[in-house]
Amino acid sequence: MRPSELPTGDSPARGDAQGLPFPVVREVGLFAPFDWLAKGAADLAGNPAASIFYGSCFAFMGVLLSVVFSHAYHLTSALVCGFLLLGPFLSLGLYDLSRRREAGESPMLAHSLTAGQHNAGAIGVFAVVLIIIFLVWARASLVVFALFYTSEMPSVSRFVEQVVSLENVEFLMAYALVGFIFASLVFGASVVAIPLMLDRRQDAVTSMLASLIALGRNPGPMLVWAVLIVLLTVAGFTTLFLGLIVLMPLIGHATWHAYRALVEPMPAP
Repeated sequence: MRPSELPTGDSPARGDAQGLPFPVVREVGLFAPFDWLAKGAADLAGNPAASIFYGSCFAFMGVLLSVVFSHAYHLTSALVCGFLLLGPFLSLGLYDLSRRREAGESPMLAHSLTAGQHNAGAIGVFAVVLIIIFLVWARASLVVFALFYTSEMPSVSRFVEQVVSLENVEFLMAYALVGFIFASLVFGASVVAIPLMLDRRQDAVTSMLASLIALGRNPGPMLVWAVLIVLLTVAGFTTLFLGLIVLMPLIGHATWHAYRALVEPMPAP
């Protein structure tokens, strides 16, 4: 989308009129995600203070996740899902910063904190859908544990020991499969959904369908993008969450450029 097509100032995103056309999804190259990261890095460098603010919020979420893990490690998969679910919503502000920078405007933290309010209804519906997925995922995690640990739950240290030593391979495979299914569902439904709802007044169902179509038309690039997100997130976790302060804003800004690459601009009225 050309800068002239972007909403300016405090005006709502394009698409306030009824009868929006269905988003046109494009095909991209296999290594396009690296270009998105490069553009995201430029946005991060151009908005360091605001971006680091959001990164600090992600780091705080990571600390909370580790605390909960120490008391309910059997919900690890679902808790990671919760982190991934909250990520796109917390990244709304990052999308807004990238959006304003792309339009040649001055990115402002205060403005980004209220990003998406013009389409709060659709974003709220999307949030409910993801919360339902989170609850089902949490229940599925408990079921897997119940099937393999019929007597009593092992201690945290014992559980970690079993994971590292691959002592209970059947459990690990089942747990990983359940996590993969739900993570794929969340990723497929949200890859461009929230940027789309932010940029236009698009409804939640259409935005999720557009995300799934983007995944279906670009399986290779989306796999590369998913792997990059996982690797960067894991890197952030392994640095005592300090890495999240920079890496999560990088992913957030890059996601905006992923949306720009995957979805055709709205035709001029």
